[in-house]
Amino acid sequence: GMMRADHIIAVSELTKKIIVEKYGIHPDKITVVHNGNSPTVSGTLSRFPHLEELKQQRKKIVLFAGRITIQKGVDYFVHAAKRVLEHNKDVYFVIAGSGDMERQIINLTADLHISSHFIFTGYYTLPELTGLFAITDVFVMPSVSEPFGIVPLESISNGVPVIMSKQSGVSEIVTHALKTDFWDTEKMASQILAVITYSPLKQTLRDEGYRQVEGITWDKAAKKISAVYQALT
Repeated sequence: GMMRADHIIAVSELTKKIIVEKYGIHPDKITVVHNGNSPTVSGTLSRFPHLEELKQQRKKIVLFAGRITIQKGVDYFVHAAKRVLEHNKDVYFVIAGSGDMERQIINLTADLHISSHFIFTGYYTLPELTGLFAITDVFVMPSVSEPFGIVPLESISNGVPVIMSKQSGVSEIVTHALKTDFWDTEKMASQILAVITYSPLKQTLRDEGYRQVEGITWDKAAKKISAVYQALT
């Protein structure tokens, strides 16, 4: 398909690099158009009243949201959580989503003796994700490989600071977030502890991130795609 196409649109430089290196496509045939950010929606936590109770008790909440698959790096998130809990017992980790590794991840938290600090929500709706953002102190995207990654933009739009893996397309355009290699669970844990401990850092990431994400729109992405189409006519 890519060989026969007149032109290719990739969602990130990371994706473009893969297309060039793995599929042998000339880089001049590829234009990168990063995804945009969608407007926020009203949230609900009706299915998760226990999470509201934890927040009322001033516990810290760390969120992962997405498919529970090997690509998403959820196992690295769990190992980072183990390190965090060695320093701060008042932290709870929410894994929102489902996938083929869900049972494996649940068992991993048990094997590491930290299952009492994990909440698995299963499948979630967009309003429920917004509700989760409302009680979250920091969102973590530890993806092993992520062509782009929309949820960090949604997180920042909802006032939640983000830690993301460097192996993601969204890390190319968001500067006001903490970044780490997915496999570096020590650094990931240190970053989580920094955000939940130092309120000036948390506030700066929230404020500056929000200002930046406001400018990442689907309208801008659409104009870039329109320009690609017009260049081919």
